Amino acid sequence: MGRAQWFTSSHSNGAGECVEVADAGDGVLTRDSKQRPGPVLVSSAEGWQAFIAGVVRGDLAGTE
Repeated sequence: MGRAQWFTSSHSNGAGECVEVADAGDGVLTRDSKQRPGPVLVSSAEGWQAFIAGVVRGDLAGTE
């Protein structure tokens, strides 16, 4: 994971309150931009695609 190239959304407010994602080849890595050395969530490619589809559909609307 140390060699992963991390990305932040262009919609990020710059205050460091966002997540970063990286391509893991067969999946996606996700971490808190405020705690970079902290835990990393590892998702399969299929799991990540399902998560993004849920966001687009609004399945997570209202959760904060």
